[in-house]
Amino acid sequence: MSGFPKITRFNDNVLSKYQIYNSIFITLPFDTINNTGVLLPLFHKICNKGFKKGLNPSEIVEKFFKKYLENPAEDDQNPTENDKIDLLFQLIQYIERQVVLFDAVEDAAFPIVNNMDGFGTLRNSRETAILNGKKEDLKKHLEDFKVRIVLTAHPTQFYPGSVLGIITDLDKAIQNNDLLLIKKLLAQLGKTPFYKKSKPTPFDEAVSLIWYLENVFYHSVSKIYNYIQQNIYDGGTMNNEIIDLGFWPGGDRDGNPFVTTQITLDVAERLRQTILRNYYRDIRRLKRRFTFDGVHEILAGLEKRLYKHVVRSYAKVNFSQKILLEELYAAREIVINKHQSLFVEELNDFINKVRIFGFHFATLDIRQDSRVHHKAFTQIVTDLIATGDTTFPENYHRLSEDEQIAILSLVKGNIDPKILTDEMSVKTIESIYALKTIQQRNGERGANRYIISNNQSALNVMQTFAMLHLCGFENELPVDVIPLFETVEDLENSSDVMRTLYTNNAYRYHLTKRKNKQTIMLGFSDGTKDGGYLMANWGIFKAKEALTKVSREFDIDVIFFDGRGGPPARGGGKTHKFYASLGPTIEDKEIQLTIQGQTISSNFGTLDSSQYNLEQLLSSGIKNDMFTKDQLNDKDRKIIEDLASLSYKTYVDFKNHPQFLPYLEKMSTLKYYAKTNIGSRPSKRSTSDTLDFSALRAIPFVGSWSQLKQNVPGFYGVGTALKKYEDEGRFDEIVDFYNESDFFKTLLENSMMSLTKSFFGLTSYMADDPVFGEFWQLIHEEYKTTKRLLLKLAGHTELMENHPVGKASIAIREDIVLPLLTIQQFALKKIQELQKTEGNEKEIEIYEKMVMRSLFGNINASRNSA
Repeated sequence: MSGFPKITRFNDNVLSKYQIYNSIFITLPFDTINNTGVLLPLFHKICNKGFKKGLNPSEIVEKFFKKYLENPAEDDQNPTENDKIDLLFQLIQYIERQVVLFDAVEDAAFPIVNNMDGFGTLRNSRETAILNGKKEDLKKHLEDFKVRIVLTAHPTQFYPGSVLGIITDLDKAIQNNDLLLIKKLLAQLGKTPFYKKSKPTPFDEAVSLIWYLENVFYHSVSKIYNYIQQNIYDGGTMNNEIIDLGFWPGGDRDGNPFVTTQITLDVAERLRQTILRNYYRDIRRLKRRFTFDGVHEILAGLEKRLYKHVVRSYAKVNFSQKILLEELYAAREIVINKHQSLFVEELNDFINKVRIFGFHFATLDIRQDSRVHHKAFTQIVTDLIATGDTTFPENYHRLSEDEQIAILSLVKGNIDPKILTDEMSVKTIESIYALKTIQQRNGERGANRYIISNNQSALNVMQTFAMLHLCGFENELPVDVIPLFETVEDLENSSDVMRTLYTNNAYRYHLTKRKNKQTIMLGFSDGTKDGGYLMANWGIFKAKEALTKVSREFDIDVIFFDGRGGPPARGGGKTHKFYASLGPTIEDKEIQLTIQGQTISSNFGTLDSSQYNLEQLLSSGIKNDMFTKDQLNDKDRKIIEDLASLSYKTYVDFKNHPQFLPYLEKMSTLKYYAKTNIGSRPSKRSTSDTLDFSALRAIPFVGSWSQLKQNVPGFYGVGTALKKYEDEGRFDEIVDFYNESDFFKTLLENSMMSLTKSFFGLTSYMADDPVFGEFWQLIHEEYKTTKRLLLKLAGHTELMENHPVGKASIAIREDIVLPLLTIQQFALKKIQELQKTEGNEKEIEIYEKMVMRSLFGNINASRNSA
């Protein structure tokens, strides 16, 4: 099978199997409306034909009702409006489950469709290094290089644990072609609730994501580590974990008032309990192998100690990663010296897991907004001065920023939260004390990163630095303070901020104790929301270059932590290609990025996909450092600077259009994100009833455009920028740049993905809207211009022509949810009509529920919609 083209393997193992299993699925009765599965294909057909004829969603739905529901047999009665509404909800439920079925089929076929030993895998990187005489260089590179993926619980993933379990079982059943079990699982899927009746807490979100740690990453990460140790280091010792895992649910306080100190502690404990439970299972398995004298006794003792922690949750028992490893090393010595190394590879596998995951499993990051910090810290200073504390001078608030930084550099203390008068000040200090507690229980790696979002100045960093020192850390501060730069302006100023910090003696001393490493986070999501697609990506690229330069000047190894979302508009898409194309002007000793929402399940949801995509990230860093250096020349820089500026102006003008916010409020699903029970975090930072763009979160912003099938953040301004070069007869310069630069090509190919997932036929009725018609036309014209010029640039006749499998997968998913989107638009139009007169509150509530239910299937079908 592997000899066939990739698209053939996809068609045979994904498309064909989905069609077979879907035909079984739609014939299964799940409810009192037994013919729902029969009606869905008919509705789907009417949707396809209707949009081709230019009908709007309301006309399509009404045509469906008239053709298939309003011509009953003689002894039947015409359906009521309630019957029609009930049927639409039933159709939504079916489509939600069709998406899950396709997910399972695609996941099951992953190792067949994708070459697990092909380009971008570690085996390929190893063979390339050997062929080029660079195996020793590869070993040296891997001594320092790491990939850190940080799981975040943003509200774009809603599958409950019960559904995840069904997907996993379906995956296995499909791989085994077990038709009877598949049929039963499809029946189970039809009867299992998807919809959450109440919002999840941050702890609930953490538990959902820990499922992936326990069932996927625990195995895939160690498998990769073992491969590197055996095949690159030839079984020798490695002093680098290679892959680190990070975790945000329970620690990310930015805009989420539901993250409390207790939840932070509870999540850290859950992480600790989960990894120890995995160790307990492995120890029991190892005991069946190591029945020899000397070894069995050590493993039996470890089993008892782990049991106390896992089952009885002994918090004060003296047990740590260090103690566990010492016992395992002793056992290995006995196996090697007395038992001819029998089964030693299984013991080595377990030792490697303990070295990688420690007692923490994943590092729980703490994050808060700089504006919240500033307000809280200001009150902390005021409260301390009021108590007669002399840590801060009485005139502190009147000092200049430089003078304040000088004082903050020297701050030490052990503040009691009880003396503070402001609730947010108390919460902030308590979160730092929680960090200390976690380090004591889970080890330093349990929580040793504090991220300051919306970081605008060196003062923002030093305020956090001072607050940490006010919480009783003795001598060395075992915490990395990480500024997050997000807006276009903050990205431009970021190198100046870091220069101020690097020249501060106290902060510089802190970095020497942190191995002269400084992690800096860069936000793609808010960057795109603020400045548009091209400017955000180019702005981050330039910021990384400037930050690399200033860091190297001070002998600091800068580590970039990318805040990426699912879609290209939020830094997603083909991310490994970006990392493989950075060039020598950007530090690349580590790759760190957030993995959000459906991207967790789509890219890392199974052992095969997790291993494959982790290897792609590792290999991209290897490729960039050892084999290619895609460096932009002066001409290229001038072109992309011009394109970014042109697109930025176009995007800002669009954002400032008087209809921009009203269009999102009235014509999109924006306000319904806040009403769903997908995630714990509010959809905007402020509590105001009016829509404030600056307070709007990137996820509902990008997601709303995705639901409209317009995907504006992923392309708007790109077409206008390219058209300038076409109009001036300079388009060949863009073509040359595209063909020569992997960075530029990846940037525009990701934009093509956004265009591929757009379908303006869904909302073409808006062109005639008396209020928003002109605005819709503005978006549509930019879409057409961008599509035409990107196809011209790539020399293609269709979008994603050079990625046929990705294109085919998107096409199937978009086809599955077309009826769902039609229902959503039908419901939105109904709401708009009903709001014109009073007394329709109950009907409006029903259609609003319909809109919210329709969000879920589309989110999951897109896999990287927000």
